[in-house]
This record gives sequence, C-alpha cells and structure tokens, in this order.
Amino acid sequence: MLNEPTGSHRDLNFGVDEITLYSELELSHLKGQVRINRTPQGLLLEAEFQALVVGQCGRCLEDYQQPLETEFKELFAYHTRHTRDSEFFVPEDGHINLSPLVYQNMILAMPIKMLCRPECKGLCIICGTNLNQSACEHQKSVAEN
Repeated sequence: MLNEPTGSHRDLNFGVDEITLYSELELSHLKGQVRINRTPQGLLLEAEFQALVVGQCGRCLEDYQQPLETEFKELFAYHTRHTRDSEFFVPEDGHINLSPLVYQNMILAMPIKMLCRPECKGLCIICGTNLNQSACEHQKSVAEN
C-alpha cells in the first residue's frame, strides 16, 4: 500500500480458530475484516473483529463462552517532521502488527460483569449450590418465609 496512490484501499479478512494475545487473552473463533485506506497522512485502518473468550459468570462462577465484538479506526502515520504526535507510525518494512490493537479493543469489549445468561440464579449464599442446576434446602426455607 505504501506505493499505491492516495485514495487506494485494500480489504483483508481474518479467521483464526484460536489465538493467545500477550499470553493472557485467549480468543477462539476470531474473525475480522480490515480496510486499509491510503491517505496523505498515512494508512488508515478501519477494523471489525468478533471472537469468543472464556468468561466466568459473576453469579454462578461457571465458565462459559462470552462473545466479543469490536470496531476501531487507527491512523498509522508516515514518518515526517510534522507527525511527531502520532501514537502509531507505518513501520519501515510496511508490515503493521494488528495484535496490540486487537488486544486493547477486545479487552475494552469485555463486559464489566460477566453473566452466563441474564436470568442466571447464581449460588446459594449458605451452601454454595448452583441454583441453575438444582434447588437446595436453604432456598426452600427462604421461599417459605
């Protein structure tokens, strides 16, 4: 893209069964599309990604597959005397590593409170029984009172 005229673009599709980013974020079924636009200032990336991450429900503590979706735009500026403020620059070899951007945006896409489903009943506060799977004697006595 570096030798293409301004206004040129290229669309890239991604699909990865499993990937670990920065040895802590394990994603599965990662899919995405990136459009790279050649601008006078640099390369503008417009991206959309979807993936699954194993989450732990905040109520019942069971693991489940949490879908994540993110969209972002980022300008990778050309190295010039006027682009000192840019966070990202077009690398010398022209290869842009998307891992940091995908990692940051997927982390931001994670819900603050993960729930396996909105109607999750959680755990009994006395014995710890998963109330989605069975009732316990403590819940029966609470219901009677």
